[in-house]
Amino acid sequence: MTIAAIKTTVEGKMDQSIEAFKHNLTKIRTGRANPALLDSVHVDYYGAMLPISQVANVSLLDARTISVQPWEKGMGAKIEKAIRDSDLGLNPSSMGDLIRVPMPAMSEERRKELTKVVRSEGEGAKIAVRNLRRDANESIKKAVKDKLASEDEQKRCETDIQKVTDRHIIVIDQLVAAKEQDLMAV
Repeated sequence: MTIAAIKTTVEGKMDQSIEAFKHNLTKIRTGRANPALLDSVHVDYYGAMLPISQVANVSLLDARTISVQPWEKGMGAKIEKAIRDSDLGLNPSSMGDLIRVPMPAMSEERRKELTKVVRSEGEGAKIAVRNLRRDANESIKKAVKDKLASEDEQKRCETDIQKVTDRHIIVIDQLVAAKEQDLMAV
């Protein structure tokens, strides 16, 4: 593998790590309603477990209420049960065909617990980025050992990879800070 290929590969994988981290952050609930919160909830649809978004229309009624409109009449009770049984701590109520999911207000203690979760998720993302850096540096050393690159190219590439790593870690820190601020806002 050439040095240029190693650099582009590691940068792409670091970008994927950040996208995965962003996806994990959407699962951590703040006090506000967010339709993406129900993405992890699956409902039994004729023997197949499907995400709620594939059997119903999920939208916001207001800042603290998610509405779920099933596409089939018989699915309302199953969707309501799936939301209630999920580990999100939500209590849906049905009004005819429409299921309302109010977001309970979070206590100060719960907000602080969630900021700790956000920090640990951020640390996990940083570790993933650093592991990618280590793997790339090992690949470069192997290329030098196999006489595919010079030691000067190795030093230059290691410096470039360190800059990319630093840039990605700054992005992770910014995402963590933004999510913490979002959590602590009442």
